[in-house]
Amino acid sequence: MEAKRILGKRILLVEADTAARRILKLLLGLDQHTVTEAANGKQACLQYAPGDFDLVLTDFEMPEMKGDELARTIKCFVPAQPIIMITGALGTLASKDNPVNAVLIKPVTLDEMRACIAEVLSQEAPQPSRSCSSANLGLGWG
Repeated sequence: MEAKRILGKRILLVEADTAARRILKLLLGLDQHTVTEAANGKQACLQYAPGDFDLVLTDFEMPEMKGDELARTIKCFVPAQPIIMITGALGTLASKDNPVNAVLIKPVTLDEMRACIAEVLSQEAPQPSRSCSSANLGLGWG
């Protein structure tokens, strides 16, 4: 049975491995998503602006800023921002401190990714729970 397809969303794809990022972008393109690429969490923070993306898809293990730190930073300012983490490091992601909406384990199939995107984008948005200052984080937004 084919997974439910969500089409044409704006996705920030954060993946350090160039080949993996190309493959994920290709798969997301099959569902007509507009994909903006970042090679690490720090670069993603510079590209991210509240309201610009329907979904953030991030790896966990990256140089400069890990995926969970990126997710915490984004969620601090935009608690409703859907974030999916794709990783091969499941053991480190079971913590309740990991603020992502879902975790996919590599290697991921197209149907798994489609199902996860559909599930996450259908979830009710959480309410803001803490105050943050983008000036303290050196971000250009917030």
